Amino acid sequence: MNIPLPEPTYVISLDEIFWGGTLVAITMAMHGVGMLTVLRVNLSVQNWIGKQTGILANLFPIILASWMIMLVHLTEVLVWAGFFLWKSAFPNSSVAYYFSLNEYTTVGSNFNLPLHWRLLEGMIATAGLLTFAWSTGILITLAQEFQDRRMQLFKQRHGRGDDCS
Repeated sequence: MNIPLPEPTYVISLDEIFWGGTLVAITMAMHGVGMLTVLRVNLSVQNWIGKQTGILANLFPIILASWMIMLVHLTEVLVWAGFFLWKSAFPNSSVAYYFSLNEYTTVGSNFNLPLHWRLLEGMIATAGLLTFAWSTGILITLAQEFQDRRMQLFKQRHGRGDDCS
Protein backbone atom coordinates (compact mmCIF):
# COMPACT_ATOMS: atom_id res chain seq x y z
CA MET A 1 0.00 0.00 0.00
CA ASN A 2 1.33 3.44 -0.97
CA ILE A 3 0.93 5.88 1.87
CA PRO A 4 1.66 9.45 0.76
CA LEU A 5 4.47 11.10 2.66
CA PRO A 6 3.48 14.25 4.52
CA GLU A 7 4.79 17.48 3.08
CA PRO A 8 7.47 19.17 5.10
CA THR A 9 6.31 22.05 7.24
CA TYR A 10 6.30 25.31 5.33
CA VAL A 11 6.70 28.59 7.16
CA ILE A 12 6.65 31.89 5.30
CA SER A 13 9.82 33.83 6.02
CA LEU A 14 10.45 37.57 6.11
CA ASP A 15 13.14 36.98 3.49
CA GLU A 16 10.55 35.50 1.15
CA ILE A 17 8.09 38.36 1.79
CA PHE A 18 10.84 40.95 1.26
CA TRP A 19 12.04 39.48 -2.03
CA GLY A 20 8.51 38.83 -3.29
CA GLY A 21 7.44 42.39 -2.51
CA THR A 22 10.60 43.76 -4.12
CA LEU A 23 10.06 41.71 -7.28
CA VAL A 24 6.40 42.79 -7.53
CA ALA A 25 7.48 46.44 -7.09
CA ILE A 26 10.18 46.08 -9.77
CA THR A 27 7.65 44.43 -12.09
CA MET A 28 5.13 47.23 -11.60
CA ALA A 29 7.78 49.94 -12.07
CA MET A 30 8.98 48.29 -15.28
CA HIS A 31 5.40 48.00 -16.46
CA GLY A 32 4.69 51.66 -15.75
CA VAL A 33 7.70 52.77 -17.78
CA GLY A 34 6.79 50.28 -20.50
CA MET A 35 3.17 51.42 -20.77
CA LEU A 36 4.17 55.09 -20.91
CA THR A 37 6.62 54.19 -23.67
CA VAL A 38 3.87 52.33 -25.55
CA LEU A 39 1.60 55.39 -25.32
CA ARG A 40 4.36 57.77 -26.43
CA VAL A 41 5.33 55.59 -29.38
CA ASN A 42 1.65 55.23 -30.28
CA LEU A 43 1.24 59.00 -30.32
CA SER A 44 4.31 59.37 -32.56
CA VAL A 45 3.01 56.70 -34.93
CA GLN A 46 -0.43 58.37 -35.00
CA ASN A 47 1.23 61.69 -35.92
CA TRP A 48 3.34 59.95 -38.58
CA ILE A 49 0.28 58.27 -40.08
CA GLY A 50 -1.54 61.59 -40.06
CA LYS A 51 -4.81 61.71 -41.97
CA GLN A 52 -4.41 58.38 -43.74
CA THR A 53 -7.76 56.62 -43.89
CA GLY A 54 -6.73 53.06 -44.80
CA ILE A 55 -7.76 50.47 -42.27
CA LEU A 56 -4.30 48.85 -42.20
CA ALA A 57 -2.60 52.18 -41.56
CA ASN A 58 -5.06 52.81 -38.72
CA LEU A 59 -4.61 49.30 -37.28
CA PHE A 60 -0.82 49.48 -37.36
CA PRO A 61 -0.51 51.50 -34.11
CA ILE A 62 -2.59 48.90 -32.21
CA ILE A 63 -0.56 46.02 -33.63
CA LEU A 64 2.70 47.79 -32.77
CA ALA A 65 1.41 48.53 -29.26
CA SER A 66 0.50 44.84 -28.82
CA TRP A 67 4.00 43.77 -29.81
CA MET A 68 5.54 46.31 -27.47
CA ILE A 69 3.31 45.24 -24.59
CA MET A 70 4.26 41.61 -25.16
CA LEU A 71 7.95 42.59 -25.11
CA VAL A 72 7.43 44.45 -21.81
CA HIS A 73 5.78 41.38 -20.27
CA LEU A 74 8.55 39.06 -21.50
CA THR A 75 11.17 41.41 -20.05
CA GLU A 76 9.38 41.43 -16.69
CA VAL A 77 9.38 37.63 -16.68
CA LEU A 78 13.12 37.74 -17.35
CA VAL A 79 13.62 39.62 -14.06
CA TRP A 80 11.79 36.90 -12.11
CA ALA A 81 13.75 34.18 -13.92
CA GLY A 82 16.99 36.00 -13.14
CA PHE A 83 16.08 36.10 -9.47
CA PHE A 84 15.31 32.36 -9.43
CA LEU A 85 18.65 31.64 -11.10
CA TRP A 86 20.47 33.90 -8.66
CA LYS A 87 18.89 32.02 -5.75
CA SER A 88 19.67 28.64 -7.41
CA ALA A 89 16.00 27.65 -7.52
CA PHE A 90 16.42 26.11 -10.99
CA PRO A 91 19.28 24.37 -12.78
CA ASN A 92 19.42 26.66 -15.82
CA SER A 93 18.02 29.80 -17.40
CA SER A 94 15.69 27.88 -19.72
CA VAL A 95 13.84 26.17 -16.88
CA ALA A 96 13.82 29.38 -14.80
CA TYR A 97 12.31 31.38 -17.67
CA TYR A 98 9.80 28.67 -18.58
CA PHE A 99 8.65 28.41 -14.96
CA SER A 100 8.47 32.20 -14.56
CA LEU A 101 6.47 32.69 -17.76
CA ASN A 102 3.99 29.97 -16.87
CA GLU A 103 3.48 31.30 -13.34
CA TYR A 104 3.32 34.94 -14.50
CA THR A 105 0.56 34.08 -16.97
CA THR A 106 -1.17 31.96 -14.28
CA VAL A 107 -1.01 28.91 -16.55
CA GLY A 108 0.96 27.10 -13.87
CA SER A 109 3.97 24.87 -14.27
CA ASN A 110 4.97 21.30 -13.65
CA PHE A 111 8.03 22.71 -11.84
CA ASN A 112 7.95 24.04 -8.30
CA LEU A 113 10.13 26.39 -6.37
CA PRO A 114 12.10 25.09 -3.41
CA LEU A 115 9.93 25.01 -0.30
CA HIS A 116 11.43 28.17 1.23
CA TRP A 117 10.43 30.19 -1.90
CA ARG A 118 6.90 28.82 -2.45
CA LEU A 119 5.17 32.11 -1.61
CA LEU A 120 6.76 33.59 -4.74
CA GLU A 121 4.71 31.27 -6.95
CA GLY A 122 1.60 33.18 -5.91
CA MET A 123 3.34 36.54 -5.94
CA ILE A 124 4.56 36.17 -9.53
CA ALA A 125 0.99 35.27 -10.57
CA THR A 126 -0.29 38.34 -8.74
CA ALA A 127 2.26 40.53 -10.53
CA GLY A 128 1.15 39.01 -13.84
CA LEU A 129 -2.52 39.62 -13.13
CA LEU A 130 -1.87 43.25 -12.19
CA THR A 131 0.26 43.96 -15.24
CA PHE A 132 -2.07 42.17 -17.66
CA ALA A 133 -4.97 44.23 -16.32
CA TRP A 134 -2.96 47.40 -16.91
CA SER A 135 -2.02 46.28 -20.42
CA THR A 136 -5.65 45.49 -21.17
CA GLY A 137 -6.60 49.01 -20.14
CA ILE A 138 -4.03 50.45 -22.54
CA LEU A 139 -5.23 48.26 -25.42
CA ILE A 140 -8.87 49.13 -24.73
CA THR A 141 -8.00 52.83 -24.87
CA LEU A 142 -6.16 52.42 -28.18
CA ALA A 143 -8.91 50.23 -29.62
CA GLN A 144 -11.55 52.77 -28.64
CA GLU A 145 -9.60 55.55 -30.37
CA PHE A 146 -9.30 53.36 -33.49
CA GLN A 147 -13.04 52.61 -33.48
CA ASP A 148 -13.93 56.26 -32.95
CA ARG A 149 -11.75 57.28 -35.93
CA ARG A 150 -13.26 54.57 -38.12
CA MET A 151 -16.84 55.55 -37.18
CA GLN A 152 -16.09 59.23 -37.79
CA LEU A 153 -14.72 58.33 -41.23
CA PHE A 154 -17.78 56.16 -41.93
CA LYS A 155 -20.10 59.05 -41.05
CA GLN A 156 -18.14 61.46 -43.27
CA ARG A 157 -18.17 59.08 -46.24
CA HIS A 158 -21.86 58.32 -45.93
CA GLY A 159 -23.02 61.88 -45.37
CA ARG A 160 -24.14 61.27 -41.83
CA GLY A 161 -23.70 63.60 -38.92
CA ASP A 162 -23.14 62.56 -35.32
CA ASP A 163 -26.31 60.46 -35.39
CA CYS A 164 -25.95 57.03 -37.06
CA SER A 165 -29.69 56.47 -37.33
